[in-house]
Amino acid sequence: MDILLTIHSFLPLLIIAVAVLAIFKFAIGWLMNSSFKGMDRGLASGFSGLLDMQALLGFIYFFVTGFGGEGFPAFRIFHLIIMLAAAALAHVPSRLKSLGDKLRFLYSLFAILGTLVLLFVGVMVLL
Repeated sequence: MDILLTIHSFLPLLIIAVAVLAIFKFAIGWLMNSSFKGMDRGLASGFSGLLDMQALLGFIYFFVTGFGGEGFPAFRIFHLIIMLAAAALAHVPSRLKSLGDKLRFLYSLFAILGTLVLLFVGVMVLL
């Protein structure tokens, strides 16, 4: 379980790095009225994929340690719920294919910013 917790603890650094890249790329794409291309889809997919991996690792850790003796106190349940909501919100950019490029950049930007807010709140629940 120590390896799982270590990966679950350091993966957010990669998630934040991809989020920062995506925020800059989407903001520039929106301001410059660019086309939503492969790199943009890749950033959005990479961000949501990393969050999916983080959620899966957290889900496994939650149940294994919960049934293993730590139990399920409210703060752990709230953390799980908030983080699952963040992972779901991270998938919004992939659902925006029918929008024009300018709106797609804008909504994707707000989805990533909203996801980061949820991630911050979810971590604060643990402290």
